[in-house]
Amino acid sequence: MTAPFFTDRLDDARARVEACLAGLLGPDPRAGETTRPPTLMAAIRHGVLNGGKRFRPFLVIESTRLFDGPAQAALRVGAALECIHCYSLIHDDLPAMDDDDLRRGRPTVHKAYDEASAILAGDSLLTLAFDIIADDETALSPEARLKLVAALSRAAGIGGMAGGQALDLAAEKTPPDEEGIVTLQAMKTGALIRFGAEAGAMIAGTGEDERRRLHRYGAVIGLAFQLADDLLDLTADAETMGKATGKDAGRGKGTLVALHGPEWAERRLGELVTEAESLLSPFGAKAEVLVEAARFVARRKS
Repeated sequence: MTAPFFTDRLDDARARVEACLAGLLGPDPRAGETTRPPTLMAAIRHGVLNGGKRFRPFLVIESTRLFDGPAQAALRVGAALECIHCYSLIHDDLPAMDDDDLRRGRPTVHKAYDEASAILAGDSLLTLAFDIIADDETALSPEARLKLVAALSRAAGIGGMAGGQALDLAAEKTPPDEEGIVTLQAMKTGALIRFGAEAGAMIAGTGEDERRRLHRYGAVIGLAFQLADDLLDLTADAETMGKATGKDAGRGKGTLVALHGPEWAERRLGELVTEAESLLSPFGAKAEVLVEAARFVARRKS
C-alpha cells in the first residue's frame, strides 16, 4: 500500500504542475511570438492537460526539496520536463510509430485532430520545454539554466529518449538480446526519469557527488518503471491502463519480463527498490518521499 504522505505529496505536485502547464499553454502569445494558432493550441492542450501522474516533474520537485532548493524554479523545470514527456507520447502514438488510438483513456491527438496537428503539437512542446528553462522567469543563475538545458537535451535526444524510440522501432524487425533491451529501455523510458531525479541537484547547486547519487537513483527507478510497465502490459487490461495493452508481445518485441518471466520481474523490482533505498540512505529522513517513490514505481497498477 502506498504511504498516505507520499500520495499527498504526489497529488500536491500534480495539481501545481497542472496549473503551471495550463498557464504556459494559454492562448495569448508571449513576447517574441506572433500568434498562437487556436487549433494547434487545442491539440497541444489535448495532449498535455489530460490527466496523468506527472511523476517526472514530481521527481524534479522532490529532488530539489531534498537539497532545500528553490521550489518555484523546480516547478518550472518540472513543467518543462513534462512538456518533453507529453511530446514524446503524442509522437509515439502516431501511425508511423506505435499507432495507438487511446492515451490516458482518451483519443490520442492524431485521432482527436489529425496527424499533422499531432506532429506540430509535439514539435511545439519540444521547443517550449527549452523556452521555459531558458526564460528569466525560471529564477536560477544563467549557469544553472545552461546546465539544465544541456542535461535535458541529452536526456531527450539522440542518445536518450528519441534514440531509444529509434531502437524500439528497430526491435520490431530484429528483437534485441538482453543487453540491447536494457539499453533501449534506459534510453526510451529511463533517460527522462534520470533527468527528473538529478535535476534537483542542478537546481539547488549541489556538488557532483550528490548529482551522481541522484543520477543513479533515477537510473534505478527508471528501470523499475519500465519493468513494472512490461509486467502490467501482460497482466492489466486496457481500461485500467488507459491505453492498449499486449502490443509489445503482439509485435514480437523483447522485454525483460518476456525473457525471464513475471516471477523474476517481481524479484528484480524488489532488488531495485532496495538499491534505491541504499542510494538515498545518506540523506536520512529528508529522502523519505523519494524512497517511497521507488516503492510506488515498483508496485503501481496503472
